[in-house]
Amino acid sequence: MRRLIFLAILLTVAGPLATRPAAGQSKVGTTVAQFLGIEPSARNAGMGNAGVALPEGIEAVYFNVGAIGTIDRPTVQLTHSEWFAGIDFDYAAGALPIGRWGTLFASLTALNSGDILVRTVTQPEGTGERYTVGDVALGLGYGRRITRRFSAGIRANWVHQRIWHTTLNAGTIDLGTVYRFRENGLTIGSSLSNVGTRSRFTGRDLAIQYDADADTFGGNSTLPAEQFTNQYPMPLLFRVGISYPLRIRGDAEMLFLLDALHPNDNSESIDVGLECSLRRRLCLRAGYQNLFQDESEVGWTLGVGLRGGVAERSFQVDYGWGSHDHLDETHRLTLVLEL
Repeated sequence: MRRLIFLAILLTVAGPLATRPAAGQSKVGTTVAQFLGIEPSARNAGMGNAGVALPEGIEAVYFNVGAIGTIDRPTVQLTHSEWFAGIDFDYAAGALPIGRWGTLFASLTALNSGDILVRTVTQPEGTGERYTVGDVALGLGYGRRITRRFSAGIRANWVHQRIWHTTLNAGTIDLGTVYRFRENGLTIGSSLSNVGTRSRFTGRDLAIQYDADADTFGGNSTLPAEQFTNQYPMPLLFRVGISYPLRIRGDAEMLFLLDALHPNDNSESIDVGLECSLRRRLCLRAGYQNLFQDESEVGWTLGVGLRGGVAERSFQVDYGWGSHDHLDETHRLTLVLEL
């Protein structure tokens, strides 16, 4: 069994490395569905968005679907984020253990721009019309503990993007594994996110009137036609990382996280984070994201969390702050309920 576990981890690691692009080609802006890269956990946002080897918890599922198998109680996660330029980001997820068969998981991600004025060259102050930009992703997953130390998971996602009357639809798959060497010890994780087909935008906003031969008089210069957009891939991302807990003294604990990221549309980078908790109630967090990435515009992150419970039910409220060099700072608020 141990050999099978390490073989699974090796295959997860080796796959993306075999398709590594040439050095110096970051390919920024060559993928669609960029909202899939917004991390929905305020806890992890405060720790530099590191989380592929988070030992357990529903917050870890976004980073590594292998964490689904570690959830042994019905759990709900709700996140709201104030993103750049007044854009709202919302995320909801739920996990339901089904005994020895494993755990089921569902998630809903939504990004909405709100109303935007339609502006043209001749009417720069607006035409009176308004449009919206919205993205939605619906995910269904399954995870299971293969052994007491090793768990694996998979999630299928339907992705929808909309710009006024133009839309894009796609499907993706997420894969992940988590291996804990011992209780309260080193944990390693690896995941492959957004494995999917290439997709294009379609819709009535791409309709135009076309003149097949503009040099010929008397022809039909208003033939109905449609513009075709190129097909683009999904933002494929491979993560591998570690986490290590450390008891300082008494009821004070620390958790160190480090993720290495290999995307298909940017250069490699590292996320690193630290969480300090007192009596497992109050948590202070700090981290740095996209370390070593070419021309990165993000960096330091901070966060705070509060945990509590009533009877056998528990709750967790987290806040995460992230810096940005040119755009607004980001704020995330997450509520986790264990039922």
